[in-house]
Amino acid sequence: MSVFRQLRRIVEDPPPEFVFELSPSGVAWARLGKSLETGFHPLPPDVLAVSPVKDNVRRPEVLESEVRALAPVNGRNRRAGRAALILPDYAARVAVLDFDAFPGDRAEQVSLVRFRLKKTVPFDMDSAALSFQVQSTAGKKVEVVVAVVALEILARYEAPFRAAGFHPGYVTTSMLAALSLVPGTSLAVAVKLGDRTLTVAVTRDQKLKLLRCVELDEVTIEEVLSVLFPTFAYAEDQLGARPEILRLAGFGPLTETLRQETGAALAPSEPLRSRVGSLSPGNTGLMGYLEGAAAA
Repeated sequence: MSVFRQLRRIVEDPPPEFVFELSPSGVAWARLGKSLETGFHPLPPDVLAVSPVKDNVRRPEVLESEVRALAPVNGRNRRAGRAALILPDYAARVAVLDFDAFPGDRAEQVSLVRFRLKKTVPFDMDSAALSFQVQSTAGKKVEVVVAVVALEILARYEAPFRAAGFHPGYVTTSMLAALSLVPGTSLAVAVKLGDRTLTVAVTRDQKLKLLRCVELDEVTIEEVLSVLFPTFAYAEDQLGARPEILRLAGFGPLTETLRQETGAALAPSEPLRSRVGSLSPGNTGLMGYLEGAAAA
């Protein structure tokens, strides 16, 4: 199994019947079954405001109403079911940690990971939802990928779905889900724009080496390049090679200009693609989740 499919979850129960990706612009959704149904439901602009430390759901009654409208109708009643939630990248933190030694006991592992993250995340690690996976061991080093989100923020995202009858037993972030769309074994950089948040992932041999999430002041080519240049420098310095390709998602009309700028200065670029459906700024994680589920 690809490590991306192992790591993309923060919490997980039995396989879901529904998948939802949340963003300030709307809710991308999929209903799994004999035939796949997908769609996008726009949200008013003031419903969600993504942050790792503040309440993201500014108008919970509106979000609950919109989510209820997505529950399927069974006779006179709306019947929901198990659901996967894909959160905006900026609502959580994802890190790749190196350890000289990693204990075998799960409780000791959790304690060690929480201790390492305490000084680097902007919220209380003792009250956070945490998922991690040993990704590889190279020599004496143990590499662990960690995803963490403040419990209060997670609960506020889950609440409208629970109120509508859905049971969110699987939670991940948009880029972690989208990594299933990154092909090949080369050293690559995937960059995804979601509203004003830029998320950059460095991957090699289907392993995550770095994930950065930056809130942009303005969505411009210059702002994007100001994040990409140090990312490529990091890859060359820490991984001993220059990324061979740049994968793009969510840039809309800026895509072609960005391809030209990065192709000359950094690496050839291509848009992320899915065999399941067309990608849009609000559904990249959803399509990655579906692609990963199909390949599992």
